[in-house]
Order: sequence, then structure tokens, then C-alpha cells
Amino acid sequence: MYATSLGADGAELCPLQPWQAEEFLAHVDRGREFIGRFNGLPDVVTDVASARSFLTAYARKEADDAGLIRGIRLDGTLVGAVILRRFDAAQGTAEAGCWLEPAAVGRGLVTRAARLLIDWAIRERGIHRVEWWVSSGNAPSIAVARRLGMRKEAVLRESYLYRGERHDEEIWSVLAPEWTGGPRAATT
Repeated sequence: MYATSLGADGAELCPLQPWQAEEFLAHVDRGREFIGRFNGLPDVVTDVASARSFLTAYARKEADDAGLIRGIRLDGTLVGAVILRRFDAAQGTAEAGCWLEPAAVGRGLVTRAARLLIDWAIRERGIHRVEWWVSSGNAPSIAVARRLGMRKEAVLRESYLYRGERHDEEIWSVLAPEWTGGPRAATT
């Protein structure tokens, strides 16, 4: 299996495949409560079969050029992931997302992993716009969007019903010229 280094701290970005369902479930179980504060993943991944189904759905998305998932490992242990939840090469748009278990928080792992993913999407695949949808209450994820140079474009008031409560969602984005320092970067 191949991996991309995220720095000198032993962190790596690597593929997640359906055959890794047991490890993926163990990761979700370690962070179930923490991840579930703003992310529905723990409600979907509840056993090995559902973990395999989730990873299979992303394997299909990747095969269809419609999304992908990459695991974040710290010293070989799966501690989080970044995803391209939506990926439309023809339209030049994508939506990135992430999660971490509590033991991995505060190390910059998501920022580093998302930076690699966005850079690949823009530079290698020609994506023009990458979005980051986040609950207004998720301050750490909003901080990642800021560190990535994204701009807050909108607040969708009470647009997301999650666990019986309505949440505001923020949409952040970065455009390819802003990311690469192209002609529009200086004026935006």
C-alpha cells in the first residue's frame, strides 16, 4: 500500500479500501462520540458490514470519478480521514470534508491532509472550485477552512436537521486561481 507523508511526526495520508472495514470500524468506535458531534458517520458505520458498505461506496465513487476517501494515519494507526464527498470533473467542482478521533486533534493533521487533497484536485484534476460545508457550531472545522485560505460564502440558516436539531451550515470555498496564486488571486 502506498502512503504520502504528512510531515516528520509519522503522519501519513493513504487509501482506505473495503477490505479495511474492521480497522475503519475500530477507528470510528474510538471516536464515535467526538466525531458524531457534527458528523453523521458514527450513525452510519455501526458494525463491520456497514463499515465495509461505507468504504465500498467510496471505492465506487472513486472508480466513477465522483469522490474519494483517504485515511489519516499517525504512527501506522488510522486516526481520521479526508474525503471528496462530491467530485464533478466536468463542472470543475468538488466538496471536501474530514473527521478525526480525539487522540489526533490539535496536531494539524486535517489541515495538512486536506491541503494535499485540494492541491491534487486543483493541480492534477483541474477542479476550479472546492467547497467546505460545515456546521456553524464546528469551530475546529471552520478553523481548518480558514487555514486553507478558503472564504466564507454563505450561511444556510437551520438548513441541516441532525439528530433532531436544526443547524446552520456555512459554505466555505477556494477557487483554483486563489489556490495557485493565478491572476485572480490578487484581486479576490
